[in-house]
Amino acid sequence: MSETKNNYIVGDKLSFLKQDRKLAPKRQVSSRQQDFLEIYEKKSDTDLIIQADRCLDCGNPYCEWKCPIHNYIPDWLELVANQQFDQAAQLMHQTNPLPEICGRVCPQDRLCEQACTLNTGLGAVTIGEIEKTIADKALENNWRPDISQIKTTGKKVAIVGAGPAGLACAEYLTRRGVQPTVYDKYPEIGGLLTFGIPEFKLEKSILTKRKKYLEDLGVEFELNTEIGTDKDFEELSCEFDKIFLGMGTYSAVDGQLPGKNANGVLAALDFLIGNVNQQQGYLMSDVTYHNLKNKNVIVLGGGDTAMDCVRSAIRQQAKSVKCIYRKQEGQMPGSKTEVLNAKEEGVQFIFNLQPTAIESNSSNQVNSVVFDRTDFNALKYKDKQLIIETDIVILAFGFRASPPKWFENAGIKTHDSGLVFTKENDLKTSDKDIFAGGDMVSGADLVVTAIAQGRSAAQQILNELANNK
Repeated sequence: MSETKNNYIVGDKLSFLKQDRKLAPKRQVSSRQQDFLEIYEKKSDTDLIIQADRCLDCGNPYCEWKCPIHNYIPDWLELVANQQFDQAAQLMHQTNPLPEICGRVCPQDRLCEQACTLNTGLGAVTIGEIEKTIADKALENNWRPDISQIKTTGKKVAIVGAGPAGLACAEYLTRRGVQPTVYDKYPEIGGLLTFGIPEFKLEKSILTKRKKYLEDLGVEFELNTEIGTDKDFEELSCEFDKIFLGMGTYSAVDGQLPGKNANGVLAALDFLIGNVNQQQGYLMSDVTYHNLKNKNVIVLGGGDTAMDCVRSAIRQQAKSVKCIYRKQEGQMPGSKTEVLNAKEEGVQFIFNLQPTAIESNSSNQVNSVVFDRTDFNALKYKDKQLIIETDIVILAFGFRASPPKWFENAGIKTHDSGLVFTKENDLKTSDKDIFAGGDMVSGADLVVTAIAQGRSAAQQILNELANNK
């Protein structure tokens, strides 16, 4: 066993019994309600070491298998416990090109931490907090992997979409000698990481540091460039050896609710993107900012996007914010942690109500939502139907595919749902030189799932480039 500078003994086999699971403290709710800064305070090195040392180093690490990209979690926890922070960051990056982001937005309570052996009663190791903090340290210290021995192949790959799938593909390729160029219609990288996730979960300075990291490795970015509008897709086919599509899913599901076109009914993503555009001063002319100050707001939906909306509305000083979900609380698809944070910040949750219509006044301004009760005890109510007054309705029912018009000319096939068709057991599209991954293939899913597909596509691209020398 060795001793740290703070007299904590690393390597104590019973540390998991002596040290509790301990998350970083949150800022005061009154402070959180006033700004869009991240809500968790930074953990000290000693706290990181103690939590990492709680890991049992299981022979068959369930946490690693539960992770979609199979991070070497016990191995880098051991490095953290021994204060080898740069080495831990290096090991993280072997499987995950965006550890500081996954540490913030992954639902660890449903993935690695849920699978932690200690989660049976002693409290899982705080894997997510350790991951993001160590990655933050590495980027702040300008850590870069040593790729000086990597020979350039002379091959070039175009990547359409700077979201997690595209960034993962680009990082994997550039670290193996292939030149990626990433195109995106937005002014910054990240896709929904930047424009869909509010800063209280992911401050945009994090993406700025990650962009610098990728540029230092050799990734080139062509932002404010929409393929099919600012640059023809045919040009990519001529200029690059292979193409990867990671354009996400941006079309909102509206539930076909009667009255959905009334003034004051907002799509969740439109609201979130408008908010980020306003805060960051991106000056995107086709984006509208919706100010909810002093408004009564209803958000329909129970996923993480709904939580982003209700918590953003609170910070915009809405008069009241209600999140209404059609099933029981335990059936909500969103992170339990996010639901707890929303409750702390003043969001009212109402369950077992199915929206059936949105009502508006003579000026077509929304004024209420009609619901049917869906719980087993509905019969005990005098009226099965309930009407709740509101000024704003935000629809957070999820996203569907939004294939661009140029797909047809490019010969890229899609399913009836609009999701891109890829061949069985790989991510190649109907065109032999075009690959795709992330939400536009699998449907709206986790960030880490998109990363996994971006990396997998990159490996398939490398294999084909090697075979076609």
